[in-house]
Amino acid sequence: MARATLTATSLLLFVFDICLRGAFGDYGGGWQGGHATFYGGGDASGTMGGACGYGNLYSQGYGTNTAALSTALFNNGLSCGSCYEMRCGNDPKWCLPGSIIVTATNFCPPNLALSNDNGGWCNPPLQHFDLAEPAFLQIAQYRAGIVPISFRRVPCMKKGGIRFTINGHSYFNLVLITNVGGAGDVHSVSIKGSKTGWQAMSRNWGQNWQSNSYLNGQSLSFQVTTSDGKTVTSYNVVPANWQFGKTFEGGQF
Repeated sequence: MARATLTATSLLLFVFDICLRGAFGDYGGGWQGGHATFYGGGDASGTMGGACGYGNLYSQGYGTNTAALSTALFNNGLSCGSCYEMRCGNDPKWCLPGSIIVTATNFCPPNLALSNDNGGWCNPPLQHFDLAEPAFLQIAQYRAGIVPISFRRVPCMKKGGIRFTINGHSYFNLVLITNVGGAGDVHSVSIKGSKTGWQAMSRNWGQNWQSNSYLNGQSLSFQVTTSDGKTVTSYNVVPANWQFGKTFEGGQF
């Protein structure tokens, strides 16, 4: 009888865990250790642009709670858009209480001329976040320079839908994808014109996705899949009279 009760309890806990994962996403488990520094100035103007291709982080809605990831975390750009909760740890002289949530918007390149513990903070295999200065100052004092942190992946909470900015030219459609909720990091994209079937796009760099089809004069639909395997399909979110350089909003995770 006790064994049956134990089995039923284990099954219930298993189902509960699956439900939690479905609701909040399984973004890599619990807290991990790393370090954080800062860059970009007091107004974070030096964080604009970057290796994810997001451009102006203010107008794109990312603000100043952003981070450049070390090689170990950046995943050659596939981690762009992922969100992390972090807190300063075990350094009462420099740490401030509480935690922040930041979005990955840039790459912190390695400096192999310096040792990992003396300036080469973003060298492999270190898990390092170079935070926008205003974000860093929420968890640590300016004079600290570098602090130990605990961090974990968390779902991204975004306002509005996924945004598609179409750049390039005919036969070279370069679509920047921003404001992605849920896992946040886009791993595959498909595009469909009103006169075509679904076509897989290739990632050009950061979160810029490329199609070499002629899609002028067609309404466009997108399928976006993030690292957790979830997909959002946005049908006909781009009207047939679209122009290069414009941004369109679709569904959201």
